[in-house]
Amino acid sequence: MASTTDMEKQPLLEAGDAVATDAPEPTLAELQSNIFTAQRAYMKAWSRTTSGKWHRRIMYSVTAFLLLVAAACMAFIVTDSLDDDRPFPGRVPLEAHIMSRCPDARDCLHDMILPAMQEISHKVDFKLSYIGNSTNNDDGVSCKHGQSECLGDIVELCAASLYPDPKVYLGFVMCMTRDYEDIPDRSLVEDCALEHGISMARLNKCAIDDDGAVGVDMLKASFNRSSNAGVEKSCTVRLNGQVRCVRDNGTWTDCEGGSKATDLVHDVMEQSRLNWEAYANAA
Repeated sequence: MASTTDMEKQPLLEAGDAVATDAPEPTLAELQSNIFTAQRAYMKAWSRTTSGKWHRRIMYSVTAFLLLVAAACMAFIVTDSLDDDRPFPGRVPLEAHIMSRCPDARDCLHDMILPAMQEISHKVDFKLSYIGNSTNNDDGVSCKHGQSECLGDIVELCAASLYPDPKVYLGFVMCMTRDYEDIPDRSLVEDCALEHGISMARLNKCAIDDDGAVGVDMLKASFNRSSNAGVEKSCTVRLNGQVRCVRDNGTWTDCEGGSKATDLVHDVMEQSRLNWEAYANAA
């Protein structure tokens, strides 16, 4: 007969129950499947409740709002990109007619053109042109400050031709013009080229290519452009084809809208707006 102590050691089973010792344990995949099935069933049931319906509506509203914000941001980016990069009539023609060894050109570039270009370079189609004369002598060109100025003009035109980004070639020209009396000394050209990432080898090749004929032809074309525009004084600034300001003998003249860089920036922005309005009305 089993003692009381032996009976206490037996499992607490109902009569007739037996322990299934040979039943296989569920695998990890089966357990995970059961958990996911239970979760899906719970979420499905919860979504039919009032709180579940409100949660779904809130999520839809938030998603729609985020999509709307994203669309607005994309529209703004595209519009701004078009405004900055599209060609004329968005970009306003801006031109400075100079002589490389002219102190008025130095003052004009330093006081007006460069600071203005920092604000409106993406709004303008900028160009530097030179003032001088084509001749029938051996050089083919003549400049007010001598043949050294003609060579300086050619070097600067080569820089603009090889590096058409105004941020590069305009900086190079300004560097040269600060020491305009030394133009076209090789040391000055080399220093300015190095400062603005311009290849001296490419610059030199452009200036002497075909025994200098290529550079002279560029200079003649630039002289003709200034002559055809009726420009004779360095520095003459033209905006949208019209004289905007003249720096001559150390003073500003013909500057109806003001001679400060901020005045030029204002006029460029206004002209850009007018050009696009005219374009839109004609379309």
